Amino acid sequence: MTNDKKMKILQIVPSISLIYGGPSQMVLGLAPALVKEGVEVTILTTDSNGDNGQAPLDVPLNRPIKQDGYEIIYFRCAPFRRYKFSLDLLNWLKCHAQEFDIAHIHALFSPISSAAAIVCRQQKIPYILRPLGTLDPADLRKKKQLKQLYVAIIERQNLAGAAAIHFTSAQEAKISERFGVDTPDLVIPLGVKKEEKENIVSQRFNIPAEIPLVLFMSRIDPKKGLNLLIPALEKLLEIGYEFHFVLAGTNPQDPNYEQKIKFQIQNSPLRSHTTITGFVTGELKVSLLQSADLFVLPSYYENFGIAVAEAMVAGTPVLISDQVHIYQQVLDSESGWVGATNVQSLIELLQEALQNPAECRRRGLNAQKYALQNFSWDAIAQQTIQAYQKILANK
Repeated sequence: MTNDKKMKILQIVPSISLIYGGPSQMVLGLAPALVKEGVEVTILTTDSNGDNGQAPLDVPLNRPIKQDGYEIIYFRCAPFRRYKFSLDLLNWLKCHAQEFDIAHIHALFSPISSAAAIVCRQQKIPYILRPLGTLDPADLRKKKQLKQLYVAIIERQNLAGAAAIHFTSAQEAKISERFGVDTPDLVIPLGVKKEEKENIVSQRFNIPAEIPLVLFMSRIDPKKGLNLLIPALEKLLEIGYEFHFVLAGTNPQDPNYEQKIKFQIQNSPLRSHTTITGFVTGELKVSLLQSADLFVLPSYYENFGIAVAEAMVAGTPVLISDQVHIYQQVLDSESGWVGATNVQSLIELLQEALQNPAECRRRGLNAQKYALQNFSWDAIAQQTIQAYQKILANK
């Protein structure tokens, strides 16, 4: 590749539907930032829009769509819709891979990503794998036997053949399982964008402005620590603390767990102090993040925690567990509170935050300053391009 030729990058991701949350959406933040730095970007993805009978995305298929300076090509999710597979995508990749300099593949243990890595090796195009937290030992324990088989047959070879493994935090890189593979690490965080929206939360949900708003905004999943947060909040009510709790999120993969959490709150003293919004996006999402006095995510494991970064850039202090892998940055920048994954730790930190509104505001300002400096898409695009250039120079 000559210096005057634009780098041509493929971003391959099983889905970019909003319903799958930050990890999937990340490419829609990265792509325009890369374009701004002079790189040509094409995203390959499927029309998948949920795993429980939801209609697919209403998008044109099999042809490039211009968007924010880059191209995006959607392919029909078939024949295995539940696993976001697409024969059409793979056939397109076989025909066109050699037109590109490098492929950035987002997801492991996903049939389309695994097959795309195999095609890239066959076509001799270097590729980067971003595991999205799936190499975390805690995540690998889920469906352990199936994953061990998947690794043995497919994923170990994909990892060994990759030019780099893209981790989004140093902690994720440190604890991730490598299966004996010594592929280089690439640590680049996810990005967030600062947005300003009118406060529509109080009016929409009739929440008194003078009562502290505690926000959980993430996928409603067992790993997110709601089994710790709900009893901790119940205890605070019992000892006389005033607050309003907003639970924002959904779980398209496990609606039964989502219903279980809703039922638990509806049959708890929390019910008259809680608003359950479901999945939020756009103006309401930004307004919730800005309006919150405290953002809480006590996850059992989280390779980055994009919602944490979104809260920080909105100027909201965060209360997270030490299993959210950007916890050290939160501690070092005094952007919030970090505790253990147990109810008592949460109770103590929630008490400290709720009885010190001035300290909440100070940490919220710190959070915003840190996020703007370290999680801006411009900075992340520059780091990513440098990584691409290094890989191509070593080809």
